Amino acid sequence: MADRSLSYTCGVSDEPLLGVTIGDMFDRMVETYPDNEALISCHQGIRYTYRELQEQVDLCARALMAVGIEKQDRVGILSANFVEWTITQFATSKIGAILVNINPSYRVHELEFTLKQSGCAALITMPKFKSSDYLNMLYELAPELKNCQPGCLKSEKLPALKIVVRHDSESSVGVWSWPQFLAHSEKVTDQELLERQRELDCDDPINIQFTSGTTGSPKGATLTHHNIINNGYFTARTMRFTQRDRLVVPVPLYHCFGMVMANLGCITHGATLIYPSAGFDPLSVLKAIEAERATAVFGVPTMFIAELEHPEFSKYDMSSMRTGIMAGAPCPVEIMKRVKTEMHMSEVEIAYGMTETSPVSLQTRPDTPLENQVGTVGQVHPHQEVKIIDRATGRTVSIGQPGELCTRGYNVMLGYWNNEDATRRAIDANGWMHSGDLGVMDEEKYVNIVGRIKDMIVRGGENVYPREIEEFLLTHHGVCEAHVIGLPDAKYGEVVMAWIKLRNGEATNVEEIQKYCRASIAHYKVPKYIKFVESFPMTVSGKVKKYKMREESIRELGLEKAAQIPNA
Repeated sequence: MADRSLSYTCGVSDEPLLGVTIGDMFDRMVETYPDNEALISCHQGIRYTYRELQEQVDLCARALMAVGIEKQDRVGILSANFVEWTITQFATSKIGAILVNINPSYRVHELEFTLKQSGCAALITMPKFKSSDYLNMLYELAPELKNCQPGCLKSEKLPALKIVVRHDSESSVGVWSWPQFLAHSEKVTDQELLERQRELDCDDPINIQFTSGTTGSPKGATLTHHNIINNGYFTARTMRFTQRDRLVVPVPLYHCFGMVMANLGCITHGATLIYPSAGFDPLSVLKAIEAERATAVFGVPTMFIAELEHPEFSKYDMSSMRTGIMAGAPCPVEIMKRVKTEMHMSEVEIAYGMTETSPVSLQTRPDTPLENQVGTVGQVHPHQEVKIIDRATGRTVSIGQPGELCTRGYNVMLGYWNNEDATRRAIDANGWMHSGDLGVMDEEKYVNIVGRIKDMIVRGGENVYPREIEEFLLTHHGVCEAHVIGLPDAKYGEVVMAWIKLRNGEATNVEEIQKYCRASIAHYKVPKYIKFVESFPMTVSGKVKKYKMREESIRELGLEKAAQIPNA
């Protein structure tokens, strides 16, 4: 029996793990709910039942086989939220190809690194999105594409890449259009696809998801059928999902939030996926909720803030809503309360995880007490273990003490693709995945994430956790959003800075905010610097780039000399 005084817990369950491949599970749901709506893309005007989606998936799977994609070959997907993304996801899972998720915000250098490091044999891409012209990027990386037949690329820079497909009906030199590509499916029979599907094992790698790479080159977390199908299933099961649920998905599909928690969470329950727009747009989310009578929506906190603050928010009927997940970044208490009331999401849940753990490790439940719904990231997921350790000693800390959060179980990745050194640094000899996050576990085994280890501010020997200050700043009536960073200081080593976005129509100043803080929090937590902004530097998945905030603030405040002081 575990020592209850230590920060360790394991998730029990009366539901066994799923021992099936993604393709087999998908086919099982098609047989169970053939006429249920599986996928709706509002911006494309497309609606598929489970049976209709299966037809599209099988066409794509047979086409991939016909053009020479073998088991364990890597197939890249470079796209925003389109039905073709999801069709490709399930098609690759049926033939055992490893889907490589590529961030749509990548530029030429990042795209080259990702394609080379993963060894993609094929790439399915949209031609362009926002300021990115993906086909021109590919022509720059592989000029040979302009002088070859589709499917016959021989590139000096990208030696593994043979096939490029654009997922629309237009034609480009050296590239198959989507209809041209799907036409190859006629060369492979349904029986041949079934035989390939029967060769697969649930422990096979099926997905590579690249981490952000903010501290170096991106690393490709390699995940199995077993990793991600179970994580999607238990995430949705914790939300009490059934075939009657209808989920709006504004989060990007290339990210585990979209691909696993949304796509696999719905597909394992016969529920409906709704893509409101290609990229995040708050008004499209509100429209989709009303028009499709959605029961759930996913998002990071900044997405929910944008929806709540939209000037047309009050025009939309959200009475059909029940649940959803807010994750991907610390969730401000005040925003959580508004989501539960104003968006009718009475059973909204918080989830915590990381790409390397498939992703979810901790989640609140519908019956979680309010103080834990808004003050923690929940309790351990079924079939997983979580502990909090002292990084210096590696020992599990006592309840209530901060330390690094570690996870072990079915959900831990196989490793980083072709990167054994990084894998050894992340997963220890006992199978624990080290998160780099600072967590605190209470007596009921709820976990609160107090920040990233690298984001913790040490001011004159005092540990300062940015999230605590961010939560406090949100209690000010004029503050809509706040993010806190540490800046170098010659005297204290580090001091606190807050970037603040005000509510529409509100006005305040630095002195007033500092006075508000001094009245309620310790002096060393009061921001020395405050910057009022209209927006924050963000990743495409909606996370704030604090390292960018720090770089910009050091430059603007002239703190370069302080930044060069050792240990500053």
